[in-house]
Amino acid sequence: MKRAATRPVPVGSVIIGGGNPIVVQSMCATRTTDIEATAAQVRMLHEAGAGVVRVAVDSAKDVAALVEIRARVPEANLSVDLQENYRLVTQVAPLVNKVRYNPGHLHHHEKQKSVRDKVAFIAETADRHGIALRVGVNCGSVDPEMAAKFDGADPPELDGVTAMVESALQHCAILDDLGFDRYVVSLKDSDPRKVIEANTRFAAIRPEVPLHLGVTEAGMLPDGAIKTRIAFEQLLSRGIGDTIRVSLTLPFAEKWREIEVGRQIIADVEAGRFRSVPKFLDGGLNIISCPSCSRVENEAFVDLAFKVKEMTAYAKEYDITIAVMGCRVNGPGETDDADLGLWCAPTFVNLKRGEVELGAFPYDTVLDRLKEELDRLIAEKQAAATARER
Repeated sequence: MKRAATRPVPVGSVIIGGGNPIVVQSMCATRTTDIEATAAQVRMLHEAGAGVVRVAVDSAKDVAALVEIRARVPEANLSVDLQENYRLVTQVAPLVNKVRYNPGHLHHHEKQKSVRDKVAFIAETADRHGIALRVGVNCGSVDPEMAAKFDGADPPELDGVTAMVESALQHCAILDDLGFDRYVVSLKDSDPRKVIEANTRFAAIRPEVPLHLGVTEAGMLPDGAIKTRIAFEQLLSRGIGDTIRVSLTLPFAEKWREIEVGRQIIADVEAGRFRSVPKFLDGGLNIISCPSCSRVENEAFVDLAFKVKEMTAYAKEYDITIAVMGCRVNGPGETDDADLGLWCAPTFVNLKRGEVELGAFPYDTVLDRLKEELDRLIAEKQAAATARER
């Protein structure tokens, strides 16, 4: 396989970039504070072939649990997702091999401090402990200043790509200026076209920076694997990408399937086998659902996502996007672009139509309200089509 000449970034026992084998990653679906379950899942993912396993840490309780998890699974290369609380890096750095921070989340705490000062705090801590960083830019949580600055810079089908790329480039420049080069970058979206465009643009400007590829909220099998394959085939075949994450909505016990799908895509690209069927780029019902990760606030989210897929099957011919998100971190922002969006809190589900909040509903009744909104949306589309024909 053609490979870009990126610099090597050590992450525990693996090296990302530098012509080394592509590293397949995954993320735990269990609550970090459930030490027994999380340690078991780290071990399962490691044994399935995950070069790096990520867990979410957002509180002192999560940090305490991570201490025990690391002790139980010392052989795994661990990455931590810092979420909003960037200062926790000082507590987690001694326990892990890599830390991921989201540029868009650095605005949520200590707003009087500059982004550069916060990045410096993270980078200095990482350097002191000899660990790597990932600058993780996500479509639904782009730096608000970048989003405003580049609003309208892209055609509708690529909306937000420029803001993502510029945010990543800004943080690379900060890290470079700080003298820290042990980092990788990710630019993720739920639309494979945006993932291809963002990573291609970034790689043309910063070809030496290793890239972590992913289609976020790809959804359930088999659709989620196909969406991911569309992006990965195009990028990996061009030499773009040094580590990958397949993000699927799965029962917690089946997270190993993310590794299986990722390894199969790599093997196919290496052998010149291209199997993607880009039906999702040509209209029709598109279900976006985030992976069952440790940020999920109620395990009922996974069951709800499958029920949404089953209930909405009658609308498969309509160009409609429905997003099902499992937490408050990604839920609010990453449902904005969907026609209908659900983001799940611990005891209720927030229902949206575009950016408009329709209310919060119990898990056992939200499907009925979702169907009402879907039927209304279909009727509007049918009326619009009839009007055009006249």
